[in-house]
Amino acid sequence: MTIVFDDIEVFKRVCGQNDENILELGEGLGIDIFLKGNTLSIQPEHDAETVSAFSRLIDIMKELAIQGRDVDPPQIRLLIQAQKDADDFVPSEAGAIHIKAGNTNIFPKSRNQLKYIEAMFNRQLVFGIGPAGTGKTYLAIAKAVQDLTSNRKKKLILTRPVVEAGENLGFLPGDLSQKISPYLRPLYDALEAMLPLHAIRRMEENGVIEVAPLAYMRGRSLQNAFIILDEAQNTTREQMKMFLTRIGEHSEAVITGDITQIDLPSRSQSGLVHASRILHSIEEISFIHFASRDVIRSRLVRKIVDAYENDS
Repeated sequence: MTIVFDDIEVFKRVCGQNDENILELGEGLGIDIFLKGNTLSIQPEHDAETVSAFSRLIDIMKELAIQGRDVDPPQIRLLIQAQKDADDFVPSEAGAIHIKAGNTNIFPKSRNQLKYIEAMFNRQLVFGIGPAGTGKTYLAIAKAVQDLTSNRKKKLILTRPVVEAGENLGFLPGDLSQKISPYLRPLYDALEAMLPLHAIRRMEENGVIEVAPLAYMRGRSLQNAFIILDEAQNTTREQMKMFLTRIGEHSEAVITGDITQIDLPSRSQSGLVHASRILHSIEEISFIHFASRDVIRSRLVRKIVDAYENDS
């Protein structure tokens, strides 16, 4: 089977840098894909199902390239997994639902990411629960940046519980602020992927962006704000209740966490586990559950997540 591309630029985007997309597609389908000029071909001995999957995936990749969207190995891994799961999600057709964060348009790469983004547009409180690398925090911060830059919200608050994972804060150098900084660094990393550093610093100085430990939320009423609680699996029941009751008028909140990575002394104390059990029937709240198949960080991370899930 041979597929011919009329547009050489689209062909290059489909193939990727050093043909990495085609290598990923071939490995995922278990086939050899041959490139020649502006054509892609596979050997004729493959079964009809494999040929159909190859043709369909190339069509989707081509459409993404034409739209100027990301065509990269993580997206291709998700597309292949969707094929295996008989999931009819097509990212090129889900372009109506996306987030514009700064100068970047961010589109859902999987069905669960689509559900997550839709929930953030339609619910006051959203829980994103699942393994590392699924985009939970990144997409939440992107939605917050969009609301901030479009003046839908006046303030962005990013918070995390400061819980030690086998280490002691007392042994870290510096004052309290410097000791806490490493815990909050991942939130800054996501912010800096969407906004210039000088803009983030200016917003922090003006109080528009606030990054703080969860303990600093006690006693506050947060109005007209977008609030993100990250690593929520490490909240206690009392901390989770405290955070949820901070949500004021015209505010929205997203809570993210991975219940397989709880660092609390007793797993049963997790505020995220408790909240997911008692709040699921409230109409204004959405719970979106991610799985290892949604991991976009790398193939290795997905395999690691699968290995731990199979061992539990």
